[in-house]
Amino acid sequence: MRRYRARKLVNYFGSGLALLCVMLAILPLGAMLAYVLGQGGTSLNLNFFTHLPAPYGESGGGMLNDIEGTGYLILLASCVGLPIGILSGIYLSRSTNYRFANTVRFFTDVVAGTPSIVAGVVAYALVVIPTGHFSAYSGGAALGLLMFPTVTRATEETIKLVPTSIREAALALGLPEWQAMARIILPAAANGIVTAVMLGIARVAGETAPLLFTAFGNPNLSFAPSNAVGALPLEIWKYATSPSEDLHRQAWAGAFVLFAIIVILNLIARLLTLRLTARVGTG
Repeated sequence: MRRYRARKLVNYFGSGLALLCVMLAILPLGAMLAYVLGQGGTSLNLNFFTHLPAPYGESGGGMLNDIEGTGYLILLASCVGLPIGILSGIYLSRSTNYRFANTVRFFTDVVAGTPSIVAGVVAYALVVIPTGHFSAYSGGAALGLLMFPTVTRATEETIKLVPTSIREAALALGLPEWQAMARIILPAAANGIVTAVMLGIARVAGETAPLLFTAFGNPNLSFAPSNAVGALPLEIWKYATSPSEDLHRQAWAGAFVLFAIIVILNLIARLLTLRLTARVGTG
């Protein structure tokens, strides 16, 4: 009886400690969001989402061009970074050429640790200088260069967590290696791969330095990938360094919107993952 009570006390203590750690992790995030919303909440209105920035010196205006540009750049960066990252992670998780795989891991870690401004300089040299102008696809290339190392390593580790017995069972039933990977292993690792994708997007969504050399910013709406494009991180940086209090409030509002975009993308990805998992479970 005493041992039972002691175990229950230890269990309650462990559960309480875990709950406390969760609260301590959430508290800074909640405090940060409350502060950002308090500073820029007055600028969050319909005009903020539907109007272009006002001319310098005038109050009001919005960030429609920058919200559109941020989504555009994330899409372009995903087209560059996600295929490379996911396919590289799949290869590294199943490669038997250990020397080459370790070399790839080493260079992936080096790229992951490279300052973001270096990625901007590389994209500037490889894309902007040859084309002679700033563009959305040069910004997407710079952000994709920063995205793929995170996606690669996270995808590799996720696939390694799938039990080997599942792969062996698929192969024993006569499935070739690529079908076992596509139809069994990847759906089983879908949650982790989606998390890897979200980590990659979150890694680049708030980057400013690479965009100074590539996307550059645009006060107007632009859907052409060959034109310069606005972005929330760029506009937040410009507004935050200006002397205008109204622009400071808009910078805080832009920061809140940028966070909201990442949260919405995470929710959409989670919903898609749940549907995929349900289909695999019933299939």
